[in-house]
Amino acid sequence: MKLSQIPGLEDLKEKLFRNVESGKVAHAQLFAGQEGSGNLALAIAYATVLNCTSRTKNDACGECPSCQKIAKYIHPDLHFVFPVSATKKIKGKDVVSDNYIGSWRSFVTLHPFGNAIEWIQEFGGEDKQLNISREESRNILKKLSLKSFEGSYKVMIIWLAEYMHSSAANALLKLLEEPPERTVFLLVTNDYEKIIGTILSRVQMLKIRPFNKPEIAEYLSAHYELELAKAQQISRISSGDLGYAIRLINEVEDGTGKMFQEWMRICFKKEYGEMVKWADDFFKTSKVNQRGLFQYGLTILRDSLLLSNGANSIVANTGMEGEFVSKFAGTLDLEKLQSLYQLLNSSIYHLERNGNVKIIFLETSLRISSVFNP
Repeated sequence: MKLSQIPGLEDLKEKLFRNVESGKVAHAQLFAGQEGSGNLALAIAYATVLNCTSRTKNDACGECPSCQKIAKYIHPDLHFVFPVSATKKIKGKDVVSDNYIGSWRSFVTLHPFGNAIEWIQEFGGEDKQLNISREESRNILKKLSLKSFEGSYKVMIIWLAEYMHSSAANALLKLLEEPPERTVFLLVTNDYEKIIGTILSRVQMLKIRPFNKPEIAEYLSAHYELELAKAQQISRISSGDLGYAIRLINEVEDGTGKMFQEWMRICFKKEYGEMVKWADDFFKTSKVNQRGLFQYGLTILRDSLLLSNGANSIVANTGMEGEFVSKFAGTLDLEKLQSLYQLLNSSIYHLERNGNVKIIFLETSLRISSVFNP
């Protein structure tokens, strides 16, 4: 993974590279960003730059033996720790990262912007109780007690550090404070507030913003040969989550916008029979499409709020969608917009917790109708 393979984030990429070039490498860093951000990819790209033997003027070369080994995740001086759970074959004290490394290499190759659920599916976890255990911290101590084999730096990437058990986190405190020479810890998190304060006080935090819509659209077009219109539509739904945007490619329907507009019309006109029919149809779609419809609605509400406050220049809607947003915004005041936003957010929350899809959609429809018709 090279810095140039990550969309956007140019200022942060340049800062990381210059730190390496100047020798100002913090021994413990925390890459904090929301799910689907570039935090894991950046950590890996940074590790690549650290051990590259033929850097260009702003990136790793991607061709030297070190870069090639890191690209395959087999470099002897690049170590990974990640949350795991028991499987049918791995249980007890064997539930540590080293015993899942084959699955990890596959996962991070296919899903560099992936999330915990995709990781569980990759390694076949029996439940969702992911954990970085005390046993894992013992393995870290053993690995880092050895001198580097080939690279300039030994690098330990801890993905989803918020899953560290308190005993594991406490066991690493001294090592984070006084690491072996030329050893770098790169912690990656989607929720740094869940990491204990004693860990946070020992790391240099880099807050990584979500990807913006143009960055996601450009990435999808370049890597998945999508038509620009579809890439832009997906980027609007994804809310800065590139991993989610990639999952949407094969599942999102081009008619999401039209579907949302028709749904709002049914709710506005109080067509209750149609709401029931739509709940049945909604149930038959994929979970990605279900969430996508609600997520698209949140984007439309955001744009409606911007239009209502005269911020037309930063609303990217065009064509029929632009006409709809303009009319839609004209029917809503701030209180109604807030109510609709809370309803759609609540619907996404219950979907992700495997609530009854038909009930979620029908109840949301009825509540939207009551917002339109108080």
